[in-house]
Amino acid sequence: MTSRDLGGWAGPLAAAAFVASVGGSIKLAGGPPPRPGSAPEDVRKWYDASDKAGRVSAIGQVVSLLSVARFTASVAKVAKRSGSRSLRAAALAGGAATVASLATSAACIGSLTTDRREDDEAAVRLNDTAFAAGGPVHGIGFGVLTGSLALAGLRSGELPKPLAVAGLVSAAANLLSPVYFATEKVALLIPIGRFSGLLVNGIAGGRLATRRAG
Repeated sequence: MTSRDLGGWAGPLAAAAFVASVGGSIKLAGGPPPRPGSAPEDVRKWYDASDKAGRVSAIGQVVSLLSVARFTASVAKVAKRSGSRSLRAAALAGGAATVASLATSAACIGSLTTDRREDDEAAVRLNDTAFAAGGPVHGIGFGVLTGSLALAGLRSGELPKPLAVAGLVSAAANLLSPVYFATEKVALLIPIGRFSGLLVNGIAGGRLATRRAG
């Protein structure tokens, strides 16, 4: 018998927290955050535009990472029910890596809301690290977590095939996002992987949380 898993709600919560933090911080600051490699004055300009923008971004990532941590447990359960120890191990490793990358990004953004941004070297380093950890590096763990969910859901029959396939495509985009470090031509893979993964995990989580026992 497979009963509903209320922890599945952490999937859509992670998505909502991330989207709210991105949208809220951009609205408060009047524009998107500085890109990696931005000059120190440009980094300060964004954070100086609104004291709340950076905090909203950091808090949103913290809520998201806590949600991902809980959702990882649900994905691991699906993997266990699929009969694959490898998928369960991959889900746990992917979830841990995702949480670690989001925590690093949130910590850097939080530091930029303090006087540390007045130091040119620190401002550039923190801004670049926040992007790297929350973007390309995040894609590695998130891709493994999403791919594990898709394969386990397909194998156990707990996810419909179209959703599982979408999860595999999203996982591929996420896993390829670190190529950005070699060429910025693949930059679109970062938001494509992130948002598609959040959508897949959100839908899958909702299904896990509301399914009937049987």
